[in-house]
Amino acid sequence: MPATGQSAVVTTCLGLAPAPADPVPSERLRWRPRITHARPRPDLDAAESAATALLAALGLDLDDVNLVDTPRRMARALAELTTADEFELTSFPNTEGYDELVLVQDIPVRSLCEHHMLPFVGVAHIGYLPADRILGLSKFARMTDFHSRQPQTQERLTKRIADHLQRELDPHGVGVVIEAEHTCMSLRGARASGTRTVTSTLFGRLREDSRSRAEFLSLTRSHT
Repeated sequence: MPATGQSAVVTTCLGLAPAPADPVPSERLRWRPRITHARPRPDLDAAESAATALLAALGLDLDDVNLVDTPRRMARALAELTTADEFELTSFPNTEGYDELVLVQDIPVRSLCEHHMLPFVGVAHIGYLPADRILGLSKFARMTDFHSRQPQTQERLTKRIADHLQRELDPHGVGVVIEAEHTCMSLRGARASGTRTVTSTLFGRLREDSRSRAEFLSLTRSHT
């Protein structure tokens, strides 16, 4: 969100009228907001100690040459899966008045099931109907990765991405579809290998207008 209370620097040249205030800094803050998590950074030493205790409690011999460094690797792997990189959510004026569907397909999804701390992996398809702003295409992937790096359900992840786009862009419509395989179901429990879970969240015209909704869903299904 844009910062408040900032002043622009005005310069003058001898014999010339004062130059107008530079609008760039405030525009940058407004249309390139820094997206970051508020939670603290991981304590890797504490995580390694906890991983050592967990693996030992499971009966594993941590003196084995193949396992001696496993707690450190395990702690860092889980920290990587639960720590999102900051990024700027860059958008641009929709100077051409483009109002057709923009769809980015097959964005990688790697997240963790909050019930078992096991990965679910798949792809996201994200579409929107632009209003006043259009989003830099790479930001769809960055936003997906940002929201993926935490324990959660697939349903919540789908809605978080759609909510964020709706809030930042205020478009005419937003749609997010995620397809993923959950290893908590394929590797344990039911052991239903190869199953996919599909979730969707739709806002605006992509939810309310039957033709726009059908176009978005048909494109994601036909691609699959």
